[in-house]
Amino acid sequence: MMGKKVVGYIRVSMEGQVRDGYSLAYQVEEIERYCNENNLELLRVYEDRGISGATVDEDGLTVERESLQELLSDMAYQQVKHVIVLNTSRLWRSDMAKVLIQRELKKHAVDVKAIEQPNYSIYAHDPNDFLVNGMLELLDQYQRLEIALKLSRGRKKKAEQGGYAGGGVMFGYRVKKGQKDAYQYMKSVGEKWGKGTGNSKYTTKIKWGINDIEARPYEKGYWGKRIPQKNPRVDEFELKINPSDESFYLPIRQKT
Repeated sequence: MMGKKVVGYIRVSMEGQVRDGYSLAYQVEEIERYCNENNLELLRVYEDRGISGATVDEDGLTVERESLQELLSDMAYQQVKHVIVLNTSRLWRSDMAKVLIQRELKKHAVDVKAIEQPNYSIYAHDPNDFLVNGMLELLDQYQRLEIALKLSRGRKKKAEQGGYAGGGVMFGYRVKKGQKDAYQYMKSVGEKWGKGTGNSKYTTKIKWGINDIEARPYEKGYWGKRIPQKNPRVDEFELKINPSDESFYLPIRQKT
């Protein structure tokens, strides 16, 4: 009966080693021997040829090795316990590569077995790995902040282009359907305001003066703030009207 499921990984960086296949063949032979001696079920050996163990994509924060990327993505369904390598240098040769690879392996509770380093484990409490563990935590925090920033930029850009950027829909505004009467009323408010018509003719339905809005400080760009304790709530706004398109009706600031 076979034991735990494992996969192997081999890599050479020198073109001469790739051509004669010696180093690759030796690594495979050693991995297969190790698995046989330790009753491990070797599912597959992943192979990268002529690629450095230190190269990473610093923008995408990924390791630029095709077979290694395939190995890491397969972890989700293969349910393996270990990645078997001849030496950890086959997996990484830089701290950044080490951090990125260990992070992915730890997501799936997978460890590394290095034949030439029998006591090695990515989970060992080694003082030499203190910096690496700190980098793992910082990297996770950085990516969470980066995702939040990208989402925020996307919403702001959509709002600047006149699109719906999420959140509650205010009085007089529509995303696709709804508040048709309120839309027509607010459109009328904007037209009269633009022509300099007095406030008293179009504030009765809102129940509070348009000066409450007008008094707020102006700022370039999109405003999505609500004025608290007003019912119904509306945006701070100077209305921008596009009579040809009633699908969106959004507040835009133009003054400084």
